[in-house]
Amino acid sequence: MSVRVRFAPSPTGPLHLGGVRTALYNYLFAKKNGGAFILRIEDTDQNRFVPGAEKYIMDALAWCGMTLNEGINEGGNYGPYRQSDRKHLYKQFADKLLESGHAYIAFDTADELEAQRKANPNFSYNAAIRGSLKNSLSLSNDEVKKRLENDEPFVVRIKVPEDEEIRIHDIIRGAVFFHSSQVDDKVIFKSDGMPTYHLANIVDDHLMKITHVIRGEEWLPSTPIHVLLYRFLGWESTMPQFAHLPLILKPDGNGKLSKRDGDRLGFPVFPLNWTSPETGEESSGFKERGFLPESFVNMLAFLGWNPGTEQELFTEQELIDAFTIENIGKSGAKFDFEKAKWFNAEYIKKLNNQDLAVLVNEIVTQKFGAQEIGYLTTAVGLIKERLTFLNDIDQFGYLFQATEKYGETALSKINNIKDIFSVDAFENFIQPLDNAEAVALESGLKEFATTNNIKVGDMMKFLRVSLVGELSGPTIPDLIVLLGINETVKRIRNCYNQL
Repeated sequence: MSVRVRFAPSPTGPLHLGGVRTALYNYLFAKKNGGAFILRIEDTDQNRFVPGAEKYIMDALAWCGMTLNEGINEGGNYGPYRQSDRKHLYKQFADKLLESGHAYIAFDTADELEAQRKANPNFSYNAAIRGSLKNSLSLSNDEVKKRLENDEPFVVRIKVPEDEEIRIHDIIRGAVFFHSSQVDDKVIFKSDGMPTYHLANIVDDHLMKITHVIRGEEWLPSTPIHVLLYRFLGWESTMPQFAHLPLILKPDGNGKLSKRDGDRLGFPVFPLNWTSPETGEESSGFKERGFLPESFVNMLAFLGWNPGTEQELFTEQELIDAFTIENIGKSGAKFDFEKAKWFNAEYIKKLNNQDLAVLVNEIVTQKFGAQEIGYLTTAVGLIKERLTFLNDIDQFGYLFQATEKYGETALSKINNIKDIFSVDAFENFIQPLDNAEAVALESGLKEFATTNNIKVGDMMKFLRVSLVGELSGPTIPDLIVLLGINETVKRIRNCYNQL
């Protein structure tokens, strides 16, 4: 059977870093094995549905370059791909479990269950206690029938075996054992006519012919319920293989990474910006922070997976070729924003200048006005090595507009040039070099300094402050080539007049 994997988020908010990584590992595994990568929206819990979250999930996957084989917009042979559109499918399977005695009806109200929890903090609706609660196992058939005829609300619970060891093989963790006494009789069908995650997940995975379930380790405790459902429904032979991914941890390794950690430490935990429809609170995303999707994906792949080599920078195809579930670790992976920044800076360096110019064009236009793309291409080539984020381009305003008023600190470092430098003489020298290349300009500048009894270092410092506004930046000849002779002389004259 060909590989079929699904990413199945709930639209309860923006996609967290951990969710994107789960999608990525599913995507890489599918592509590595020539299989299908499917998006299924699990919205059975309508109380937690957040408007805009579903679109956000799809936009985030698209930004990361994770193309879907099947999904809500893509279609496919196993749709619908939104669980609320599939709700007509689930009741028959709940009924089948009731008929076979592997599930039962429970009438306990929320208040009654809460009272049980208050009386016993370790309360668990399981084999040890279910006989004393209000359900079809403890009540007579006539009582059950009467309650149903009176339209009394009920849920359907799975009947977990009393004394059994449930064995799970996890591709990452190996053999995992659960004793049925530790497993609740989970609700699988709710009073509102919707299945819970447990039943819907199993039914959908079976009907969609999912071969591998790759998901976060928070679902590991629920897996014995899922294994039992496969068995009780007669689907054990087609049960998918499971792989439970390690947590993404806070930078100090102390607990699961959360949005609060990002807010506290100043980094995003969502791929794209998100505005809460309830509160209007805005959360920043990696895209808007200035990350390239390729670097984001590369960084994310390394949060839990190791290729077994020293290589760190991977193209998408290289990630696909190298990826194996077996190389995912069992322990949590610490998120390191400094490492994320390093990945992004490396990817920016690898871009050709024209592609980088296109990527920053909107940022530059908004901040400094529209630039001719040829000029912008040359300009970004001068500062590419200094960019960590695409947004860092706004720190290099001198490439697009002249400094009007120079700072006192910068001017104080070049004051010694005032009496020995002539702007007119410099203009006469440089005008004939209008079309010269950087190499010719460099030798010409040194020659001018020597001829005019100026230390080369002092003159270069003066030229740099004149052109840049400070004592750091690209090489002077490259800047002159970019700005042109007239703009160069104009900036030098302005700076000289402020000394």
